[in-house]
Amino acid sequence: MPYRSPLLDLPGPIAAPDGHPEEGVPWHWGDPFAEQRTATRGAVVIDRSHREILAVTGEERLSWLHLVISQHVTGLTEGTGTEALVLDSQGRVDTHMVVAHSGGTVWLDSDRGAVASSALPSGGKQTLREYLEAMKFWSKVDIRDVSDELALLTVLGPDADRVLASVDVTLSPDAYSVVPLPGGFARRMPWPGRNSVDLAVPRADLADWWRRLTDAGARPAGSWAFDALRVESLRPRLGIDTDERTIPHEVNWVDSAAHVAKGCYRGQETVAKVHNVGRPPRFMALLHLDGSPEITPETGDPVVLGERTVGRVGSVVQHHELGPIALALVKRSTQPGAELLVGAEDRVVQAAIDPDSVPGEAPAPGREAAQRLRG
Repeated sequence: MPYRSPLLDLPGPIAAPDGHPEEGVPWHWGDPFAEQRTATRGAVVIDRSHREILAVTGEERLSWLHLVISQHVTGLTEGTGTEALVLDSQGRVDTHMVVAHSGGTVWLDSDRGAVASSALPSGGKQTLREYLEAMKFWSKVDIRDVSDELALLTVLGPDADRVLASVDVTLSPDAYSVVPLPGGFARRMPWPGRNSVDLAVPRADLADWWRRLTDAGARPAGSWAFDALRVESLRPRLGIDTDERTIPHEVNWVDSAAHVAKGCYRGQETVAKVHNVGRPPRFMALLHLDGSPEITPETGDPVVLGERTVGRVGSVVQHHELGPIALALVKRSTQPGAELLVGAEDRVVQAAIDPDSVPGEAPAPGREAAQRLRG
């Protein structure tokens, strides 16, 4: 059965439309733009209980994970976290996850339905847990799917720390810092917005945590607010802002989720090669959409320059200040001043690339070193 949050039974929430990526949790609570404004000026709490959570335990949990995910985690001390990927053999992104190390457990949370390419000759896709189980071999680790036990809430906004202090949750200001909670954990995130904290709480206590946080001053907000600030922050969502060809460099996941110097993980050769001697063929741009027609493009629609398709649309949102905006993967040669058309069929609108979203053209370290050797 499709997931349905118990918070949808409270007075006020509006569910996301059927088939929406955020189906199963509140999309908004009656005024999505006011919720976004509060997230930038006060504090909101957002139900993200549709995410999946795996728990990895055992004495070799860090050394084993170091071999199968893209991030450097052998030194991931208790009370810290990070982001990581699972890549296929060509370095293309299979899965994105956020990591927390607390209480002798490495917690991996991902979008519902996370999959990875099988390492077996038969190929195909496996669930993330199945893939990790297949990679255990003789390692002293245990992997459990705790999605039915833990649910994720996000407290977002400049007043988030005050709200959290009211419910006895205090974190270091450092990004990805982690503290244990009864039955779960809290993790500070560097996105979306300026101050965001994830709370993994016992699923049985989800409604009680929601009540405590709203009583402490957090305004109920929906996934719409989270996505609007995520898009503004240039943070991709797997399967929406990525396609089957996406490599980490194209969507700002190098450094934050993929380590360029660490060896011994699937897809590492592509990550290191593109970082050192090449440039990714595409980049993720923030598009400002023409809001005069009452239409918007959809995920997967083409981005067109003249007669050429130069990209694909990812997340499309209505932002409380910026209006209609979208993330799109576009060819690296596409310039910020280009006059683009975005959409398909009867939903084509004009669009412009936000120049601040265009990555810099710093020399590739390997190419620069080779030039020095040649004199």
